[in-house]
Amino acid sequence: RKNTKRVPSFRKLLRTSKIKLDNKLKNKQYKQQSATKKYRKEQKKLREAVRDAISRKPFPLEECKKKTVAEKREEDEEEDALPLDMMDEDDLKLMEDLAQKASFLTRDLSSNEPVHVKKRKHESVIDKYEKVPRRMQTEPEKELIHLLPIKDKGGIIPQTMEKPVLNVAQDEEEDTEGKEEAEDFDEEPLPVLTPEEMAAQRRQKLRERKMHIAALASAILSEPDNNIKKLKELRAMLMEQDPNVAVIVRKLVMVSLMEVFKDIAPSYKIRPLTEAEKATKVKKETQKLREFEEGLVSQYKFYLENLEQTIKDWKQRKLKKSNVISLKAYKGLAEIAVKCLCELLVALPHFNFHNNIIVLIVPLMNDAPKKISELCFEAVKKLFKQDKLGYASLGVVKVISGLVRGRNYDVRPEVLKVFLHLRIKEVELQKDSEDIAPKKKFMTYKEKRKNLSRMQRKWKKAEEKLERELLEAEASESKEKKLKLHTETLNIVFVTYFRILKKAQKSPLLPAVLEGLAKFAHLINVEFFDDLVIVLHSLIASGSLSYRESLHCILSAFHILSGQGDVLNIDPMKFYTHLYKTLFSLHAGGTNGDIEIVLQCLDVMFAKRRKQVSQQRALAFLKRLSTLALHVLPNSSVGILATNRVLMQTFPKMDLLLDNESQGSGVYLPELDEPEHCNAQNTALWELHLLQRHYHPTVQKFAAHLIAGAPTEGSGALSLDLSQRSATELFEAYSMRGMTFNPPVASVTPRRKDTFSQMDSFIDEELNKQLQQHISETAIHNPLDFAKHLKESSLS
Repeated sequence: RKNTKRVPSFRKLLRTSKIKLDNKLKNKQYKQQSATKKYRKEQKKLREAVRDAISRKPFPLEECKKKTVAEKREEDEEEDALPLDMMDEDDLKLMEDLAQKASFLTRDLSSNEPVHVKKRKHESVIDKYEKVPRRMQTEPEKELIHLLPIKDKGGIIPQTMEKPVLNVAQDEEEDTEGKEEAEDFDEEPLPVLTPEEMAAQRRQKLRERKMHIAALASAILSEPDNNIKKLKELRAMLMEQDPNVAVIVRKLVMVSLMEVFKDIAPSYKIRPLTEAEKATKVKKETQKLREFEEGLVSQYKFYLENLEQTIKDWKQRKLKKSNVISLKAYKGLAEIAVKCLCELLVALPHFNFHNNIIVLIVPLMNDAPKKISELCFEAVKKLFKQDKLGYASLGVVKVISGLVRGRNYDVRPEVLKVFLHLRIKEVELQKDSEDIAPKKKFMTYKEKRKNLSRMQRKWKKAEEKLERELLEAEASESKEKKLKLHTETLNIVFVTYFRILKKAQKSPLLPAVLEGLAKFAHLINVEFFDDLVIVLHSLIASGSLSYRESLHCILSAFHILSGQGDVLNIDPMKFYTHLYKTLFSLHAGGTNGDIEIVLQCLDVMFAKRRKQVSQQRALAFLKRLSTLALHVLPNSSVGILATNRVLMQTFPKMDLLLDNESQGSGVYLPELDEPEHCNAQNTALWELHLLQRHYHPTVQKFAAHLIAGAPTEGSGALSLDLSQRSATELFEAYSMRGMTFNPPVASVTPRRKDTFSQMDSFIDEELNKQLQQHISETAIHNPLDFAKHLKESSLS
């Protein structure tokens, strides 16, 4: 019969594991109830007693008092009772001599009174210690460690072993010795370094740190899957403690980590695994990828938390306990942290924790330091411009709306001006959907004919047709998603604008609101048009707005009325009158840049509403714009004359102003602010003759073109380059912001320069000849006489 080993059942295994857990619990309890603490306390008391004994000197022994006669008799009787005959004489003599001495052995015996009769005033520490009853030094209770039990036929046999006890006293002595050595070492003076040596030492440390950072970063970038643990090592350098290099090293690590994350982050969002996914068995490659993604997300999260903590510490003016970095240096660290966050905001809008970065960046746009706020503005603008679908834009708009409302509209106007960079236009919709749609390259007919058989070509044709249909479906789906996101974003933007118009009309945010309404007015719901136009008119009528704000109000109102607002029965005459009144507020100084808003208003008011504008109104604006063209810079003059050209070509009988002999009822009243009643038909455009002599060649061309009646063809027509551009485009094209003249001024030719120098040399030679001839004729040899003669000739 073979001895086959029985396999333990599941229940037995379960029972064993429970015993194992009980044993672990018992071990913990024994550890807590160990007797080593008592042993340490006894040793400590003993050491203190010995230290006191060494430090203090014992008091002198008490003198023996003289004994009375009765006591002497008693002692003699006792001595007689002793068997002295058994002792030698030498021993007896020695005992008598010892009895006369007062030592600690015979002191109590020789004294007249017992020790406990009186309290001792001068009792030393050693006496006290000696009085304490002795206790045998017992070893501490031995701690047992429970091991795995042994199974037998009779049952389970528990197994234990004694835990080795360390010599605590010896360890403490070693610790005290180590501390004393360390104190001795600290007391040694450090070598004093010169400033040059300190600078060299600092450079050496920096070089070492830089090499370490570069090595870690290159290792991570070369093999991210295998070296993901080095990310933790690199991130740990953010806590550099050496005060000489801490600031620079932390800055370098921040920037290095930012670049590493930008490079190794995947193009998708990593989601956490569910419990079911963790429990399932997967391939080694899949498991490796999961570990990489998990490590990447955790390190990225810790990195963002470090950046956030750096900014918070700087804003709250807090220093760490280590005090390695000063408050001034914290400002530079905070700027680098903000820069890293801005880069990640733009570079990784699809990756994890993007909303957390938005929540950090948006409040910093309202921050007092200009450098940090500008960094955040630029990052948000870039994000809006490159965001095609609209997910990131929606997140930013939500946070900005919450910030404005939470701070009770007490934010900087630039925070709301960021909305102007949103990519929400109907024109861009088709373009962006084409960009988003995945592009598939299909085989040409020649390639099919060359590489495929007839049957394969047939199958390929059917396959390509199916793929095209799928691509079209994906494109339409992304288009619908985009429209939905844009609608939600615009709703939040308009809610923010309307709240400010309703509750904070005197807020400095009003210009930004009006500018935003002017841009997005064509996308507002028709239900709000009537109320919005009334609010805009009341703002203009209040007189509290600047000319720029009123221009934005006018532009917003006409954007509303020129689109879906055509169905509304609203008379915009008040807005025409206000613009006509505001035109002369502009000049060649600081207000020259606002001509662009005026040109946009005129385009909406006249070109897009030509049927609703009367001839008298058009004549009045044409005359006032021609007068304004004399007072502004060349680019504004070109834009205004281009608008006048559109007016002359759009409205009939505008050539009345080119004829001096035409007469009508009334006299032109240039100071009247009502365009309908100023009698503009009785004046002439004499300003064009002055503009024809303008120093700018393009202004001259436009003035001559308008004097000829703005013909579309013939000798008086403009070139295609000028005629096909709008007024705002011409205003930007001929702008002098870069201190450059367009067209450039021709430089003086070198040939002409040579002729001038030749003429100068020729004149000098002729004068010298005449002078020599005059001297020889007069024959004056005395210098004084020559000076007198020269004076007389000059007077003559």
